Amino acid sequence: LAERDITTLPSSRIKLAKQTSDEIVSFLEVSDVENMMLVPDTKTPSGLRDRSIMELFFSSGMRISELVSLNADQMSFLKDKNTTRTYELSIMGKGKHVRTIFISPHSAQWLRKYLDSRGDVYKPLFINQRSKDPENKRLSVRYIQMMISRYAILAGISKKVTPHTLRHTYATDLLARGADLRSVQELLGHKNVATTQIYTHVTNKRLRDIHEKFHSGKSN
Repeated sequence: LAERDITTLPSSRIKLAKQTSDEIVSFLEVSDVENMMLVPDTKTPSGLRDRSIMELFFSSGMRISELVSLNADQMSFLKDKNTTRTYELSIMGKGKHVRTIFISPHSAQWLRKYLDSRGDVYKPLFINQRSKDPENKRLSVRYIQMMISRYAILAGISKKVTPHTLRHTYATDLLARGADLRSVQELLGHKNVATTQIYTHVTNKRLRDIHEKFHSGKSN
């Protein structure tokens, strides 16, 4: 700081700008996500619920706050049993802005299995089976954070994994497969494309790594 002639500025008033490098975008390989999804015992109510949560996260790129707010009656469209259709769902996003997410046929199948197994009339989509209070059945953000972290560890993933990691992985996978930035912006519900721009640093780095690994660097 002394070298920048700001020694008189109290450290408490110094606010560092947010990083926009790939260092703050933690994501997984798709194979890691698939391994995580294989961990829950889907023969149990909680295992089936947890698998459905992870499938929905990776299918839609939802924020955790959006996911915990979902109600079971919002999934009524799944009754048509169509196994090849991608579904659209309007949700209340960040800043109380309504946005559309997409649920893949594969994710929809897991959600159907989960809802068919419920046999109750509780309002929340994802419920805490251990809670005895009918007014307190909705899973909390903290519970899902711990659940995701636990399955990542059990899947042998060494890095810290959060629900936002799955959101990052969703976005990175879309861009790596050729989706344009504006479309990914809308799918993530970002108000500003600059927020989505951070993912290009990640995909550019991945392309650079591939280039360095497979390109000889020599001309014929």
